[in-house]
Amino acid sequence: MGKVKRIETGIDGLYVIEPTVFEDNRGFFMESYNKRDFEEIGINANFVQDNHSKSVKGVLRGLHFQKEYPQAKLVRAIKGEVYDVAVDLRKDSKTYGKYYGVLLSEENKKQFFIPRGFAHGFLVISDEAEFLYKTDDFYHPNDEGGIPYNDVKIGIDWPLEKVGGVENIIQSEKDKNWSAL
Repeated sequence: MGKVKRIETGIDGLYVIEPTVFEDNRGFFMESYNKRDFEEIGINANFVQDNHSKSVKGVLRGLHFQKEYPQAKLVRAIKGEVYDVAVDLRKDSKTYGKYYGVLLSEENKKQFFIPRGFAHGFLVISDEAEFLYKTDDFYHPNDEGGIPYNDVKIGIDWPLEKVGGVENIIQSEKDKNWSAL
């Protein structure tokens, strides 16, 4: 039996991952990724790039997707706490336009596996957060698309009260100008 647990989200291929964490008086140890364990739970992505971001409370990154070079992602917060969201953009999916959100934090150590064909974004709800993610294709700067975080067709229930309301959201100029789904 592997050291990770796959939690279904109700959207095909989109999973919350709970690693086995070994803790004692010295701290903790966990395998954040083991190809054999992930294959055992049905995740066969070939990760080729790791990314690391640091953000302050209220930063909302996304919702981003790749047009011609889609990426599967394995994401987690290693410091602080984020509300992480994936939106199904697969046209042939029965859950097209649906989203799933999960709280990722340094405490719960949960990860989120996002298959190809999804938009992704997160809101930092702690004073600061560091976020790591693996991708199964390289970044292509001219291939990025996006959707507004508050697209009414999707209706994401962001925990805005945890950042003091919508007036405290911090976004890039690019993220403020995406077109609706």
